[in-house]
Amino acid sequence: MTSTEPTAVNPAAGLSAAESASLDTVVSGLAAGETRWAAMSLAARSALLLSVAAGVAAQAERWVGVAAQAKGLDPGSPLVGEEWISGPYVVLTNLAILQNSITALARGESPLRTTRFGRAPGGRITVPVLPGTPYEALLLHGFSAEAWLRPGVTEEEARSRAGLGQRHPSRTGGVGLVLGAGNITSIPPLDVLYELIAHNRVSVLKLNPVLDALSPVYTDAFAPLIEAGLLSIVSGGAAVGGYLAHHEGVSHVHITGSAATHDVVVFGPGAEGRARHAAGTPLLQKPITSELGGVAPIIVLPGKWSRRDLTFQAEHVATQRLHNGGYNCIAGQVVVLSRDWPQKADFLAALRAALAAAPARPPWYPGSNSRVRDALAAYPSAARLGPDGGRLLIEAGTEDPAALTGVEAFAPVLGVIELGGTGQAFLDAAVTAANEDFLGTLGANILGTPATIRRLGTGFTAALERLRYGTIAVNAWTGVGFLTAAAPWGAFPGHSLTDVQSGIGVVHNAFLLDDTERTIVRGPFRPFPRSAWHGEFALFPKPPWFVSARSAATTTRLLTEFVSRPSWWKTPAIFLAAFRA
Repeated sequence: MTSTEPTAVNPAAGLSAAESASLDTVVSGLAAGETRWAAMSLAARSALLLSVAAGVAAQAERWVGVAAQAKGLDPGSPLVGEEWISGPYVVLTNLAILQNSITALARGESPLRTTRFGRAPGGRITVPVLPGTPYEALLLHGFSAEAWLRPGVTEEEARSRAGLGQRHPSRTGGVGLVLGAGNITSIPPLDVLYELIAHNRVSVLKLNPVLDALSPVYTDAFAPLIEAGLLSIVSGGAAVGGYLAHHEGVSHVHITGSAATHDVVVFGPGAEGRARHAAGTPLLQKPITSELGGVAPIIVLPGKWSRRDLTFQAEHVATQRLHNGGYNCIAGQVVVLSRDWPQKADFLAALRAALAAAPARPPWYPGSNSRVRDALAAYPSAARLGPDGGRLLIEAGTEDPAALTGVEAFAPVLGVIELGGTGQAFLDAAVTAANEDFLGTLGANILGTPATIRRLGTGFTAALERLRYGTIAVNAWTGVGFLTAAAPWGAFPGHSLTDVQSGIGVVHNAFLLDDTERTIVRGPFRPFPRSAWHGEFALFPKPPWFVSARSAATTTRLLTEFVSRPSWWKTPAIFLAAFRA
């Protein structure tokens, strides 16, 4: 979930004999841990996850503090809430559902034993993944998500296959290498947990240097896994990653990063790597899975919006771009508007205001300023917004949009393109553009009033089916799909090593579903109480992940404390904080 500059990966160079020997010891130690994991009962595995959750909860405040410092955030800023919700909060929810899935399997039951399946076009069944508990139904009231399985999978097959590696716990997957992300602090541990539970694969986690400061926090939080020989955490640059990726004792690689870095790992650097890529002859002789980001569209359906609708949804779009400073693989990058929408100019004015008013923060991710300069060079007329003018709003107009739709900005850069038509004609054109012109297939967003979506009817559902994206959010941000522990997270299936786009495989997926295709997230178009006034059954106020949410840090801290030890008695304080957003 991070875009990084490609670095050379050479398995034969860059390390001293002592460094290589140290890494050899790490890999051999994990091989012994794999043996212990194979012999561990499901009940013992469930208990182990509970102890990991206790470790994460104990380190949560320290975790957030270190992450905020690494990203240059004022400890008192509401933006620290981003570190709570995309750090320990999502790891704790993932651990809880994984533990429940393993407990069900230990009883001889499917994780989907009580699931009521839905239906989607094309002979698909759907699995509800949000809300997953009565607590989520209350605390995230108005939000829902469902996983679409591949066409033709039956309910019986879905139930019997759920569990993945835990259905055959003694069949282990060897020692894996997880090349960790450098932007969102939950990604490295979530990837490790998925490798362990879904694939029975122990891991050496190579941290991205950007998040090296989290190493002691991870070490303490995940001590139960480390002490059991199931996880080892190492630091270092490309030479360390390259040595481990090609190590004979490593059976699998998982990377969260950019497609450029993936290609260097798989094919090698420089001209020789490019030649191997063209010939389809990988240097890496083992399987690799990946999550690699992309360019996420935000399709805005023309309709009749009130002034408050325009303001709220402009803040929503600004959040999709500026959350975490803009350094998210799932950051919305290009707004797709109808040039025939009478309120187009009003929405763009509200969007400029929202981008300009979002809280100041430093450009903390390496290379950000140069990527902003590149975007400005491609579109000199871009509006420079924000306290230091470091945010770009690019209204492409008649200019070639390829530098917007074909390049992941990974910076506070938001583009706008316009298409003709209204109603179904516009939606169909937007879906075609998203499928054919946009880099990657990780996530797409659609915003529209409930009345507009109702009028589209089956045409709207058909558009969801046509969109080839791993997560599609309707009146929500696809980041909600990332935060949903039971939701599969990854690119739309079908990519290859030579055309990897947003990656291969999924992670998170705490119900351990097989045959997944995509996740559909839905949210309220308006926050409470306006949602109720307009007939939406949703009690959720301004979401705490909005960059404009004034109480975000308090709300997300309380949410994290809640998921570590759930209790109905804690909910009033959460709602009180949330309604102060």
